[in-house]
Amino acid sequence: MIAPFDYFEHRRACKQKQIERSDRIAKLPSEYHTPVSSQDRHILDKSVEQLVQDVHNQTIKPIDILRSYGKLAIKAHAKTNCLTEVMINPGAEKWLEHVNLKGPLAGIPVSLKDSITVGGFDVSDAQGCWFANITVSRSLLNLSKGAIPYVKTNLPISLLSFESTNALWGRTTNPHNASYSPGGSTGGESALLAFGGGLIGIGSDVAGSVRVPAHFSGIYSLRCSTGRWPKMGMNTSMPGQEGVASVFSPMARTLPDLLYFTRSFIRMKPWEYDHSVHPIAWRSDVYERKKDQKTLRIGVMESDGVVPPSPACARALRTTTSSLSSAGHTIIPLTPPSLATPANALVLASSLLNTDGCRTFLSFFRTGEWNDPGAAQLAFYASLPRPINYLHYLWVKYVRRDAYWAELLKEFRERSAYEQWKLVSRREAFRAEWFEWWNGEDVDVDVILCPPNATPAVPHGGMKDAVSSCGYTFLWNLLDYTAGVLPVTHVDAKLDALPEGFSARGMNGVARGAYKHYDAVSMQGLPVGVQVVGRRLEEEKVLAVMERVVGCLEESGEKYSLLEIE
Repeated sequence: MIAPFDYFEHRRACKQKQIERSDRIAKLPSEYHTPVSSQDRHILDKSVEQLVQDVHNQTIKPIDILRSYGKLAIKAHAKTNCLTEVMINPGAEKWLEHVNLKGPLAGIPVSLKDSITVGGFDVSDAQGCWFANITVSRSLLNLSKGAIPYVKTNLPISLLSFESTNALWGRTTNPHNASYSPGGSTGGESALLAFGGGLIGIGSDVAGSVRVPAHFSGIYSLRCSTGRWPKMGMNTSMPGQEGVASVFSPMARTLPDLLYFTRSFIRMKPWEYDHSVHPIAWRSDVYERKKDQKTLRIGVMESDGVVPPSPACARALRTTTSSLSSAGHTIIPLTPPSLATPANALVLASSLLNTDGCRTFLSFFRTGEWNDPGAAQLAFYASLPRPINYLHYLWVKYVRRDAYWAELLKEFRERSAYEQWKLVSRREAFRAEWFEWWNGEDVDVDVILCPPNATPAVPHGGMKDAVSSCGYTFLWNLLDYTAGVLPVTHVDAKLDALPEGFSARGMNGVARGAYKHYDAVSMQGLPVGVQVVGRRLEEEKVLAVMERVVGCLEESGEKYSLLEIE
């Protein structure tokens, strides 16, 4: 339907889907609405690997696992509004009758970002125009391996935000503090997993969208390199965008579950049913070698050169490096290549991601459908006529004396095919520079350790100001490096306060936007993580080092405390 008459379709879609979700929850069997029992606790205390073994040995029934986690998912939703499609009954309970209970994920419930298709259920991407009841599932989950999709989770409209809010499903909140975002664009997943309503889930990442939610909500995630994880059966707000490829990747409440899920999934040989996956088997030798290596060489990148890490994020990094150093590992401060700095990466990656001037994701909007505040900022700058854009650039650079912010805004515009090819050429040159740098004798590190973001979680609406503060994650997307995030600590109002007299006025526009919402008192108790980065297709190495990092933190008395299951 053409505008403005599609406004009424939009309103009907919002009402329809919210009523449908409420009805599905209300009509679930009574077992899903009872308090958590001792039998539930027995299941909830086990890892994925232990549950699979119990299913194989027939000491636990998959229906009991589903009901325990389904119950917690409903409780998580009541607190955080994290769910979209509730696929428990009908859906998961029926699928259990046909699932292979000898598979590596036998009977394990898996939550999915809403953009992943599942046969018999809608996929919306937070926009009513996407409604499509999928009759034949092309999902990356293969029921023959035993996994059971049971819920889909919320995300931001446009999928270009570290918040997860939209008119269709509403706002998802952080389970640690309802005034803050759980992250985005895979924020519904992180809220669900942090609360305890799931063990493992799948999200997507184009600029940090599985890693920032892990950092904001206190869970574990891995950004796989392109071609290591399937992407079949996915929906997106930016079809055809390949300047910075989006990748689907695993998330989990605990690190052992993240490792088991990733290893099991790769061992399923996804390249046999998805053309986009490289035929690279799980490399146990790489994983074991890094796990057993006596002394790791850990490179540390303290800042992305654009937004200095906030006191909370700097403390998490110091805590981690101190624990590693105490365990005998070598800590090496790094200076990124001078011709390919993280600051340069943010400008280049931002240009590549939106060479269409945001036209593609905006084309799916209906009249009256409001945008994410951060994505709306991007669309505004991209829509400025070239003369106005240039005048604004001159004003920011010479009047406001903010050269970096001016350059970022100047480059954010629609490009011709000729211009895009030049950007892709620059991307490849950037990657080559990092390849040679990491191969150099002066670097010689196993992984890089850095913050996942300059600040902990943003308050709702904060992405309007902090939209471009994504350099700590976006860099690795541009390079297509494997990167994982693990939680380290929580914000402490006293330890993480800004220095007396601190002012962001002298910072660039990206940093000012990020620091506008940093308040250690209001953020008290929010999770803070670190990021472990390897090179392309080094999932085994990164997971092994993440295990070593967690082990060192625990040995030094810095074990991270997950949210207790209510």
